[in-house]
Amino acid sequence: MTSLSPSSSLSRIRIGSAPDSWGVWFPDDPRQVPWQRFLDEVADSGYEWIELGPYGYLPSDPAVLADETARRGLKVSAGTVFTGLHHGEAVWDKTWAHVSDIAALTQAMGARHLVVIPSFWRDDKTGEVLEPDTLTAEQWRNLTSLTERLGREVRERYGLTIVVHPHADTHIDSEENVSRFLDGTDSGLVSLCLDTGHYAYCGGDSVKLIETYGERIGYLHLKQVDPRILADVRAEGTPFGPAVARGVMCEPPRGVPELGPVLAAAQRLGVDLFAIVEQDMYPCAPDAPLPIARRTRAFLRSCGV
Repeated sequence: MTSLSPSSSLSRIRIGSAPDSWGVWFPDDPRQVPWQRFLDEVADSGYEWIELGPYGYLPSDPAVLADETARRGLKVSAGTVFTGLHHGEAVWDKTWAHVSDIAALTQAMGARHLVVIPSFWRDDKTGEVLEPDTLTAEQWRNLTSLTERLGREVRERYGLTIVVHPHADTHIDSEENVSRFLDGTDSGLVSLCLDTGHYAYCGGDSVKLIETYGERIGYLHLKQVDPRILADVRAEGTPFGPAVARGVMCEPPRGVPELGPVLAAAQRLGVDLFAIVEQDMYPCAPDAPLPIARRTRAFLRSCGV
C-alpha cells in the first residue's frame, strides 16, 4: 500500500462516490438497492459529492432531487451519458435527445461536468458481441468529430464540460486507443475522465497518462482491479459484465493501480479535480456496499484526501 502522509493534503482533489459503488448499473433493476438507500448510505460513508448514475435511477425532477440531496448534505458533481457517435450523423438526433435531458438535470443540480461513455461493442450484461471491437478510419473520424460537436453543444446550451470515459469493452480503452482519441480531438472541447480501474483493466498506466496528457485530464474515477482475477478474465476473453460479477474490480488498497501515486500526479497538475470512487459491483448483495464505502473513504483520507 502506498499512501501519503495526512499532512500532504491533496487540496485540489474533491472526493465523491457514485451509484456504481452500490451495484447500480441500470435505471431500474430488482437487484439494485432503492435510490433512497443509496443516498442515505453514501452520506453515512462520509462522502459529500455524488454522480447521478444511470438516468432515471435517482429522481429526474430537479426540485425533488435537490431536496433529497440537500437534506443529506450531498452535492452532484456530474451526470453520465452513453453515446455511439462512431456510427455517424445518423445517430446524432437520438444521441442529443438522450444527452439533453441528462444535461438539463445535471445543470439544474449545479454540476459542471457530463461524463460521456462510448457505446459497448459487446453487451455489458450478456456478453453478446454487438459489433467489431475495432473501428474503421471513417468510424474514428465520426467518433472524434461528433464528440467535438457534442462538447461544443453541451457547453453552449448547458454550460457543462464533457469528460470522455475510456471504458472496457468499448472502442476507447487501451493506451493506444485513448492516445488516438485525444490526439484526434480538440482540447478546448473534449476532456478526459480517467477511470483508473478501467485503464488498468485495459493495460494502461494512469500516472503515465496524467503526466503525458495532463492538460486533457478533466475528471477522475478512482477504481482498482484485482490483478489475479484480471489475468484470468483476460486470458479467457471474459466480457466485462461477467468479469465484474467475478470480482475483477476490488476494494482499495487491495488492487492496482496504487491510488496514492495517481492522486499525487493529479495534484501536480495544479487544477481542481473531482475524484469519484466507483467500484463496479453489479450485481451485489444489498448489505455489501456500505462497509466497503466506509473503509474506502477511510483509506482515501490516509492518502491525504
